[in-house]
Amino acid sequence: MFSARTYRGATTAEIARAAGVTEPILYRHFESKRELFLACVDEVWRRLREEVEAEIAAEPDPAGWVLAVPRAIAALRRRGLAPTQLWLHALTEATDDEDIRRHFRRHLRDAHDYVAEILRRAQAAGALHADRNVEAEAWIGLGIGLLRSVQDRFGGLLGEDDVEAIASSRVQWLTGGN
Repeated sequence: MFSARTYRGATTAEIARAAGVTEPILYRHFESKRELFLACVDEVWRRLREEVEAEIAAEPDPAGWVLAVPRAIAALRRRGLAPTQLWLHALTEATDDEDIRRHFRRHLRDAHDYVAEILRRAQAAGALHADRNVEAEAWIGLGIGLLRSVQDRFGGLLGEDDVEAIASSRVQWLTGGN
């Protein structure tokens, strides 16, 4: 519900209905809508990491690991979960809410560290050039994910060809491929 609408736009009544429970049940488990939102961000992040690891396990070529995160995000989106949309909402809400800002700052740092580790693994396997800065590339990857999120939310910024060109360009840069 938070992905489809927004943090402010999704009511606890709608969330409870979508979950098949009553509002009082929600409040038995979560003290506030903010706490529920942050729990959703964390849960979708857990599911995204599981999906990424499955993508990596299924990809014999370490060069393909570079796209494991966007592929995992696409797989989750097909199942109605939109991690980057939640990130976009958290960025919006962080302006007014110190708790969300603090949580999301930590969350983005964790996401960065995870992506950097994937790139390090690919680099150690010889799939990425040794001179590529995986720390910087992880931030670039997260930035591209947020750009895609803006596109999904507002449309008209990028076409599917643009998204493919961006992904292809990043893989070529990282791996030295053509």
